[in-house]
Amino acid sequence: MKNILLILFSVMMFTNLSHSQNLDPVTYKDGDQQLDGLVTANAGKTLPGVLILPAWKGIDDEARTAALELEKEGYIAFIADIYGKGNIPGDNASAAETSGYYKTNYDAYQHRISLALDELKKAGADTDKIAVIGYCFGGTGALEVMRAGFPVQGVVSIHGGLGKDESRPNGAISTKVLVENPAEDRSVTPAIYDALVKELKDGKADWQIITYADSGHTFTDPASPEYNETMAKRAWQHTLMFLEEVLE
Repeated sequence: MKNILLILFSVMMFTNLSHSQNLDPVTYKDGDQQLDGLVTANAGKTLPGVLILPAWKGIDDEARTAALELEKEGYIAFIADIYGKGNIPGDNASAAETSGYYKTNYDAYQHRISLALDELKKAGADTDKIAVIGYCFGGTGALEVMRAGFPVQGVVSIHGGLGKDESRPNGAISTKVLVENPAEDRSVTPAIYDALVKELKDGKADWQIITYADSGHTFTDPASPEYNETMAKRAWQHTLMFLEEVLE
């Protein structure tokens, strides 16, 4: 009898563990365009929420891993689908073209992000305790959340594109901002960096930029040849510290 109970207990524990390591699909829409996001298994509880904006090829393993790690920290995490079903890039060239469209048409990018924020709230996230983190193209999106003035407590841009069109004026910034910038990211020129600092100062933001030594653009992605394990671990700890502060 004891052996049977032990086996049943082990099965239950394995089932619960497996469920906690899963991300559940969420289908939502922008007009006729189907969007396919992912949410952590703790959806439905009232918890602080984190929206994850993925890199330029859409939802990837780095975004999924981040969501599962955030769940362990007690957050509901939702991974946004910016491009929509049928539009996921298959290679770097198409990723550059598709992400480039949203960088240029930033209002469309902001709109897709706002839809994902709505889904995060529907999943149970406390509307007064929401943050946004983004990788690469998604890091640009995190800054667009800042620029749009969405009511979130904080944004984290992780090796994101930091620039915006010079014709766009700087505005007030109401959310707290953390930028995690790799030192060897050739896409972030001194002029772009300085312009972002000016934007943050002009907006009277609560901001911080951390620069990571010996790190190329995709330094946090284990699948990238630029992956820097030491700096990636530090960046994740900085992200968690920031989230703990702004979502307390």
